[in-house]
Amino acid sequence: MKKLLISKNLFVLILADIVLLAIAYFLAYIVRFEAHVGANELLVIKQTIVPIVLCKLVVFYFFNLYRGMWRYTGIVDLLNVIKAVFVSSLIIITVVLMFSRFQGFSRSIFIIDAVFSLILIAGIRLVIRFLLSTTTTTFSLNKNGINSNEHKKMIIIGAGDAGEKVVREIYDNPKMKYRIVGFVDDDKNKVGKQIHGIKVLGRIDELKEVAKSKGVDEILIAAPSAVGKDMRRIVELCDATKISYKTLPGMGEIIDGKVSIKTIRDISYKDLLGRPPVQLENDKISDFLKDKCVLITGAGGSIGSELCRQICKYGPSLVVLFDAGESNLYSIQMELKHVVAYIKYRAVLGRIQDKALVDEIFRKYKPDVVFHAAAYKHVPLVERNPWEAVYSNIIGTNTLVKAAIAHKVDRFVLVSTDKAVRPTNVMGASKRVAEKIVYAHKLGQTKFMAVRFGNVIGSSGSVIPLYRHQIKKGGPVTVTHPEITRFFMTIEESAQLILQAFTMGEGGEIFILEMGTPVKIVDMARDLIRLSGKEPDTDIEIKFIGLRPGEKLYEELITDGEGIVKTGHEKILVLRNGVQSGEPNIQNSQHNNLYCLDEKIKELKALADAHDAKGIKKMMKEIVPEYTMSDDEAVV
Repeated sequence: MKKLLISKNLFVLILADIVLLAIAYFLAYIVRFEAHVGANELLVIKQTIVPIVLCKLVVFYFFNLYRGMWRYTGIVDLLNVIKAVFVSSLIIITVVLMFSRFQGFSRSIFIIDAVFSLILIAGIRLVIRFLLSTTTTTFSLNKNGINSNEHKKMIIIGAGDAGEKVVREIYDNPKMKYRIVGFVDDDKNKVGKQIHGIKVLGRIDELKEVAKSKGVDEILIAAPSAVGKDMRRIVELCDATKISYKTLPGMGEIIDGKVSIKTIRDISYKDLLGRPPVQLENDKISDFLKDKCVLITGAGGSIGSELCRQICKYGPSLVVLFDAGESNLYSIQMELKHVVAYIKYRAVLGRIQDKALVDEIFRKYKPDVVFHAAAYKHVPLVERNPWEAVYSNIIGTNTLVKAAIAHKVDRFVLVSTDKAVRPTNVMGASKRVAEKIVYAHKLGQTKFMAVRFGNVIGSSGSVIPLYRHQIKKGGPVTVTHPEITRFFMTIEESAQLILQAFTMGEGGEIFILEMGTPVKIVDMARDLIRLSGKEPDTDIEIKFIGLRPGEKLYEELITDGEGIVKTGHEKILVLRNGVQSGEPNIQNSQHNNLYCLDEKIKELKALADAHDAKGIKKMMKEIVPEYTMSDDEAVV
C-alpha cells in the first residue's frame, strides 16, 4: 500500500511538471512576442513542445528531482532544480543550433523558457512543502494545544546558527513541548530582526526584563562558542531571572558541528572553566593512526575511554582495549559498538603487570601505537596502599615498555600527571618513576614520550561528583584548605591534546599541556553551589577539613630550569631533556642509568610484595631525589 502511495505521488509530481514545463514554454512565446503569437509560432510550439518537455523530464530524472520527499524540500533540492533546468536548456539550445541554426526560432525564447521553468518547477516544490508542513503543524497544534499548560515558553540566548537550528527543529516537530517567544543577543544589529518569524527582543543584558514581559518558563543558552567569562556572565544573568535554564553543548562536545535540541543539558562546571576549543592537526594525527593497530591501557578509565572515542574517528585497523576493571571495560566496548558504531576492537581483561599476558597481547596483535593511560591515581588511597602504586604505575609501565621494545612498537605514549613534579605523595612519585622508565629507553627504535597535565573535570578522580552529592544532600561541601588550587581541563580536551602531542614526539620528550590559570577549589565549590540554584555560605555551608595524606596545597606542571621549549601548538610545551630541576644529567646519573633503574625496580617489587610502605617510600626517594616523603601510616 505504501509503495502504491509513493508511486501515485510520483506520478502526480511528474504530471504536474509536464503541465508546468508546457506552460513555461508557451509563456516564453507570449512574453517574447508581447502576447501576439502568430500562426507560425503556434506551429513551432506544436512541433517542438513534446520533445522539449521530454528532454527536460529525462534531465530532471538524472538530477534526482523525483527521489526527494516533498515535505523536506530544501536548499539541496533547489540547487538540483537550477542545475537540471540549466543543463536541459543547454542541451535543447545545442540540438536546435546543430539541426536548424535557429532558423524559425527566436534565440531569446530558450532563455525566457529556462527562467519560467525554474520559477514554476521550484515553486511547485516549495508550495507542496509549505502546504504539507502547515497542515501537519496545524493538525499537531490543534491536537496538542500550543497554548496549553503543557508547552513551555522558551527564550533563546544567541540569535546565531545554533539558535536557528533549535527553532527549526521545534517547528519541524511540534510534539516538542516548547514555544519559542523570542531571542536575545549581544549583537545590537540583530535586535528587532527575525529568525523564522521569531523576533530578537533585545540584548542579553535585558534578559530579566524581556523574560518577565513574555512570561518565559525556560531559558536556553544557544551559544556553543561562549566560554569562561562570557558563560559566567550569561549564567549570572540567567540566575537573576529566577527561571530554569539549560544550554547546548560547547564546541568541544559537538561532533561535526551538529546541534540538536536533544543535546540540551544543564549548565555544568566545565561551561564556566573558560577552555576554548582545541585546534587539532587532524591530517597529521590521521597519518599516524589510520590503518594502524592501537593499544590503549586503562581503556575503561576516564582518559582511556575518551582516547578510544577520539582515536576511532581516525580509522585505525584495530583498537585493543586493555583494562583490569571488568565493569569499565564492558562499558567502553558496548559504547564503541552501539554508540560510536565502531566494531574493530578487542577487549582484553587483565593487569598490565602480567608479563606473560602482555607479551602474548603484543605478539598476537602487533600494536603500532601504545597509549598507556592505566594507573592508580587517587592520592590518599595510593598513599596508604603504596605497594599498589608500585605494581600498577611502576612495574606495569616497565612491563609495557619492555614489551613495546621487543615487539618493535612505533610509538609509546605515557599519560602522566602534574603530581609527578616535585612529588609529595606516593602517587606522584610513582608516576615520576614511570616517566624515568620511558625516558631511559629513548634511544631505541620505539619512540617513547610522556604527556603531563593536571586535573580532569569529570574523571573518576575528580572532586566534582563528590561536591554535587554533598550539595544534593544539603551540605556541607567539604574543601580541604581555603587556599588549595588545582589546574583543570576537560576530558575531551585532554584526550585531544594527547593525540596532538603524540604526533610531535621524536623520542624522550615530556610534553606538558597548557592548563591555563589554576583554580581555587573553594571558588569551584561556590560555583557548583550556585549552579544548583542555591547560595554558598547561606543555603549550603562550605567546611574546611584540612589537607589529605600526601596532598599538595599547589600543584605544578613545570619547575624552573627544566628546559621548557614551545612547540608548534599553542597549548603544548615540551621538556626535552627529561629531567627536573636539581637532578643530575641522565648521562651521568646512576638513578637514570637503565641497569640501575631496573635493579631499583626489582627492589621496589620485593618491598611491595612484603607490603613494606616505609621501605617503598625510601626506595622511591632514591630514584626520585626531589620526592618529599610523608609519614602517613599505611593500611597494614
